[in-house]
Amino acid sequence: MTDAQETAADVSLRTTGGGPPDDGGSSAAEAPIPLLEPREGIPPVIADEASLAEVIAAFAAGSGPVAVDAERASGYRYGQRAYLVQLRRAGAGTALIDPVACPDLSGLGEALSGVEWVLHAATQDLPCLREIGMVPSRLFDTELAGRIAGFPRVGLGAMVEGVLGYVLEKGHSAVDWSTRPLPEPWLRYAALDVELLVDLRDALEKELDRQGKLEWALQEFDAIASAPPAEPRKDPWRRTSGMHKVRRRRQLAVVRELWEARDRIAQRRDVSPGKVLSDAAIVEAALSLPVNVHALAALNGFGHRMGRRQLEQWQAAVDRARALAETQLPQPGQPLTGPPPPRAWADKDPAAAARLSAARAAVSALAKSLNMPQENLITPDTVRRVCWEPPSVVSAESVSAALAGHGARAWQVEQVTPVLVAALSA
Repeated sequence: MTDAQETAADVSLRTTGGGPPDDGGSSAAEAPIPLLEPREGIPPVIADEASLAEVIAAFAAGSGPVAVDAERASGYRYGQRAYLVQLRRAGAGTALIDPVACPDLSGLGEALSGVEWVLHAATQDLPCLREIGMVPSRLFDTELAGRIAGFPRVGLGAMVEGVLGYVLEKGHSAVDWSTRPLPEPWLRYAALDVELLVDLRDALEKELDRQGKLEWALQEFDAIASAPPAEPRKDPWRRTSGMHKVRRRRQLAVVRELWEARDRIAQRRDVSPGKVLSDAAIVEAALSLPVNVHALAALNGFGHRMGRRQLEQWQAAVDRARALAETQLPQPGQPLTGPPPPRAWADKDPAAAARLSAARAAVSALAKSLNMPQENLITPDTVRRVCWEPPSVVSAESVSAALAGHGARAWQVEQVTPVLVAALSA
């Protein structure tokens, strides 16, 4: 039985949550209990400043950690803004806030300053929360905690079921959360997402402590909370699906022009770029280099349902790319800021390739012994960088310094240094 399985089987870790008050916890042999309704029912959606002020006061007066979640409209709207924010805290209950009607939640963020925020997959929600003024100073990420503890499935539903013995409703995660008014079943789903999040946090803290990994997790949470906002991607058009088919520079220019035209239209209309023009259509046009609207209309993705005016705007983008001078065409690939792709190491530096092979095997074995994913033990990029340019003198001190210089946390440095020293020395 794995550590994670022991957690799921531990009756003391399976709280009654929203179940019957006399339940007393469920045994591992019992079927998980469907969680159908929030404890206090579905709260009203907060959509005005007066109601928001009441919520801020209630949550400021609450106690313990606060569960936080956000719903976006990915695939429907432009960008990753939040369309619903859910919170739950002891003494305050659950709140559902409409950030469209209340776009400035900095007052709520300030009221919760210093309080530990509990999120599941925090890095997904923090950018949209930051946009509305909510930035935690401390957090606990239940998904990351599950990874470090060695759970095989770390989705919120799987974690709640495996650890707490409750089944969360499924089916509304990918709906259009920009819909107004939000249907009651969606609001129920949203409220239940934070219903047991603090219970899950408490159980995972106990499990991490039992495994001797709690300090590791806390360092990871601190790193997430203190990380600056991500820099805008350089040349985001290069992430177009199917780009591997596009080889010639003129074709790359077509992708760039179409992508940028699509992005402007999507932003203006506030819709997902994929609803304006598909990535597959962009790549098709780049490979074909159509000379006029008639040729463009014959391509997949530009079919008969597309109006003349739309076709003309896409053809104009293609024509702009066709008219560029050679010096203005984008270069294939992106400039490398680190080591070359590992597949090229054997030719470029056989010794480095041997170091990387030994290091990968050693890190993989260590991750397996610690019962956690390899990428959570140490990022593959960090291993590559250290192997490509190792310290001139390989020692525990020099390797530790190199790892720390690439952003590894103290616990990672402590665990990984011995195996990397051996791999680099070999």
